[in-house]
Amino acid sequence: MAVSVLDMSMSLDGYIADPDDFLGGEDGERLHKWADAGAGGPSDPVGRFNAEWKAAGAVLAGRRTAELMDHWGGDHGGLPIFVPSHRPPGPAARWGYPMVTYVTDGIESAMAQAKAAAGDRDVQVRGGAYTAQQALEAKVLDEVQVHLVPVLLGGGRRLFDVLPAEVELEIVEVIDTPAATHIRYRVRY
Repeated sequence: MAVSVLDMSMSLDGYIADPDDFLGGEDGERLHKWADAGAGGPSDPVGRFNAEWKAAGAVLAGRRTAELMDHWGGDHGGLPIFVPSHRPPGPAARWGYPMVTYVTDGIESAMAQAKAAAGDRDVQVRGGAYTAQQALEAKVLDEVQVHLVPVLLGGGRRLFDVLPAEVELEIVEVIDTPAATHIRYRVRY
């Protein structure tokens, strides 16, 4: 059965993007530098995370992120993309990207469709804070994996700025590397 996993890089002060929607630092990529720090082999944490991402069966992405990334060119490494939205897709997603599905009847439906498409593989939840918060509120997010980067951005977009209530998490795994601390949680509903 598919498991939905939110996977986000985050600064120590809780930001997933700076005020201009970049990922911090002079080149706008500070929050993702950890992914360049490892050899990427199967026993290296970066290699393991890459293998997890590639082993997913579907992607659920927030509309803002999907549009900023131009829907990853129409698929996310060959995976179908599901985008919860209150509005219909723009022309590129509507006509040019057959593997991108905009779901207008709620996050629950979007996640159900993504899990059906994923089969027994994970659904990688990509996207911003709003999508993560919606998924938690609807109780359709199974796990949260945070790559905690040792930097303070001092402002921007927070991952968990607005939550409907207290959400209990269970630590599943912690991997400490020089470039980031990777913490995986199971959401307890």
